[in-house]
Amino acid sequence: QVQLVESGGGLVQAGGSLRLSCAASGSFFSINTMGWYRQAPGKQRELVASITSGDSTNYADSVKGRFTISRDNAKNTVYLQMFSLKPEDTAVYYCNAVIGHLNYYGIPELSDYWGRGTQVTVSS
Repeated sequence: QVQLVESGGGLVQAGGSLRLSCAASGSFFSINTMGWYRQAPGKQRELVASITSGDSTNYADSVKGRFTISRDNAKNTVYLQMFSLKPEDTAVYYCNAVIGHLNYYGIPELSDYWGRGTQVTVSS
């Protein structure tokens, strides 16, 4: 069973910073792309940033220059460092990872996993 557990959300004033972490645990043999998504009330979930196993990164235009995604493969963890936070960054942030594991029949497969989410609230 694979789990993703996020931490680091909270309440911060506009202009402040937060760092989110997401650790993968369980039985698996590889972690491919990892990413952060967010969902604000009444809006669809959107990609914030992603990072491949080769450390190639991709960012939403709205966060470029303010957020940085990174990963520590030894710790099976992905981070999202957020600077210059704005009220419009307020959302539940979800961790996502594509993970290689053995299925019930012992066959390797890639599956998409999600964390439960962590709330980020930016006050004006």
